[in-house]
Amino acid sequence: MSLRILMTLDAAGGVWRYAIDLAAALHARSHEVILAGLGPRPTAAQRAEAEAVGRLEWGEAPLDWMAGDASALEGVAPWLEELVRTYRPDVLHLNLPSQAAGLGDHPPVVTVCHSCLATWFRAVEVRSVPDRLSWLARLTRDGIDRAAVVLAPSAAHARLTEEVYGIGEVAVVPNASATASLPPSEGDGSVVAAARWWDGAKNGTTLDRAAGQVEVPVVMIGACEGGEGSTFAARNAATTGALSHADTIARIAGASLFASPSIYEPFGLAALEAARSGRPLLLADIPVYREIWEGAARFFPPRDAEALAAEIDALAADPEARLRLGAAAQMRARDHIPAAQSAAMETVYLRTLSARAEG
Repeated sequence: MSLRILMTLDAAGGVWRYAIDLAAALHARSHEVILAGLGPRPTAAQRAEAEAVGRLEWGEAPLDWMAGDASALEGVAPWLEELVRTYRPDVLHLNLPSQAAGLGDHPPVVTVCHSCLATWFRAVEVRSVPDRLSWLARLTRDGIDRAAVVLAPSAAHARLTEEVYGIGEVAVVPNASATASLPPSEGDGSVVAAARWWDGAKNGTTLDRAAGQVEVPVVMIGACEGGEGSTFAARNAATTGALSHADTIARIAGASLFASPSIYEPFGLAALEAARSGRPLLLADIPVYREIWEGAARFFPPRDAEALAAEIDALAADPEARLRLGAAAQMRARDHIPAAQSAAMETVYLRTLSARAEG
């Protein structure tokens, strides 16, 4: 059965890569995907990439985490409903649950909880969303209630989402990567880390402190300025600023070690891309990373710069261990390919439609 899927995305972060790769894999399974973007507009290169896998529409509303209040998002539901009337999709796949708030009953909604402010605050600051942002938590819960199916990219993030919003079971479809698989190699001697931007969740301060205690160069890829004027200033590590996806992958593939000090990761796509490139992984010991990489990575306490530095030094001095670890990570990454992800999503879509037909 060939389906027409209307899928939301944004050009600001990891959801772009998720949606583009998934759309391409669904297209290979004979499904049609219409991509519906919100937030900052895509670059010309991004637009060309999207149009290679499906039709692309772009709305005027901001992403929920970029909005000042709920009124800024009032146009989201009407715009999506207009697209539904135009394209008559079988399923709405929404990559922000808040986008489902206020939608009508048809077609069924599958929403994916990639990340949200409520889970961010619970994981990073161990507290509830501040009062000034409580409207967004309510809007996200409204969207979850509207959805026929709620997904997360990992079991750990599914449990966190259930806990924060007080909801029933959140199903899991893991993320995937289409990054080329490269043979493990010694690399250029550097340690590389990558993030969309180095906010509190990515815990760049710990990695930067560790960089001051090791002899090997540490390179941090990603923006150092985030939302609400937040900034990160590295004192010991080298920073590149934001790079294109292709340039990021090239820098990761050339390094000797990939490190991630993240405190909050719903999945951790950069680690998967590093593993696909045959890089050994040195990861913060958080539930998501343990779930995905147990037995195929080294771990360190997330806020312990000294422990991180010791692990970097140990691996820097042991090229054979790095090669073994890179091979183990690459083997594990074979579980996370777009073909498997698209097959799982196809099953979700078909079961959702079947349940709607029976109900």
